[in-house]
Amino acid sequence: MELAEFVKYQRRYYSQRQQDLADMAGVGLHFIRDLEQGKKSLRMDKVNQVLAVYKAEMTPMAIHLNKSRTTECLPKRYKDHYRW
Repeated sequence: MELAEFVKYQRRYYSQRQQDLADMAGVGLHFIRDLEQGKKSLRMDKVNQVLAVYKAEMTPMAIHLNKSRTTECLPKRYKDHYRW
């Protein structure tokens, strides 16, 4: 599940408006809208403020490719982006 989908799903599950979530997380309404629309460049600290409302956190994850330089360990949607 993508970040935007997760936040939107959680917000709707708890019957919150975007403004309610923004107030609870201490961020602006515009940030919540950008987040739910899947904006590619968001501040990680603010993203984690929003996720903390739902007891979640986003952290970086290393992707390790084996020596043969294959894309086996990558999610399917990323395999086409990596051409050796």
